[in-house]
Amino acid sequence: MNLEEVLSVAKGDVETYYEDGRWKNKIEGGERASSTADTKAEAQAEGRRMAQERGVEHVIKKQDGTIGEKNTYPRERDPNPPAG
Repeated sequence: MNLEEVLSVAKGDVETYYEDGRWKNKIEGGERASSTADTKAEAQAEGRRMAQERGVEHVIKKQDGTIGEKNTYPRERDPNPPAG
């Protein structure tokens, strides 16, 4: 299976979250993290890249587990685009 086929099969959103002292990215519906990082910025950058590749939403959680930010890719798919 090539990358395009994998991406077309798996369309879950990407979640960036903190767990066990590490920042992680996980595809919605997956059991394990797809990537880990030492800092939130590193994990967020990788999560953004993953979401852009897949054309899905990127949910970024705070260290306490609450949702801090959501970004939809591509932008024209955003159901609640920012004003202006």
